[in-house]
Amino acid sequence: MLVAACTTSPPVNVDNICAIFEEKRGWYDDAADARKDWGSPISVMMAIMHQESRFVAKARPPRKKIFGFIPGPRPSDAYGYSQAKKSTWKEYKRSAGRYGADRDDFSDAIDFIGWYNHQSNRRNGISKQDSYGLYLAYHEGQGGYSRGTYRSKEWLRRVARKVEQRAVNYRQQLLGCESSLKKKGWFFGW
Repeated sequence: MLVAACTTSPPVNVDNICAIFEEKRGWYDDAADARKDWGSPISVMMAIMHQESRFVAKARPPRKKIFGFIPGPRPSDAYGYSQAKKSTWKEYKRSAGRYGADRDDFSDAIDFIGWYNHQSNRRNGISKQDSYGLYLAYHEGQGGYSRGTYRSKEWLRRVARKVEQRAVNYRQQLLGCESSLKKKGWFFGW
């Protein structure tokens, strides 16, 4: 019972960024802070997070099955909203100076995605507006992206197109509600 009380449930309507930010009051401010710090559009960061975890705080990759039914090991140690691996998260905390950051904290996870997109821009020249390219780099890693590992993964390119479309949708939605989100504070709407 105590565990359930401490776990943040995902937003009810994950297809509408305005509904997400209305329901999860502090999330808009966290996303706006990450945009300010790293220059990554909110719509792009949120589209990546949607694809990675569907906004589930303690998300993990599904376990592999042994003999088709026995739960086996997980394919990676990815965890949390951003599905960041331990080694990449450690690099982020050191590089960004966020030593107390947690992968299952929305504020930290959205900042991580912004930071990672900034790294993709710096290391691989991907525009911060290019949600397709940014997602490919996010999934494959900076080295994998620069080697073009995604080229042989048609399934991944399809997923990246979905992320791209979601980012477009989120951007359009945000245009209609961002001014009202900016006016609301975290304390009783002030």
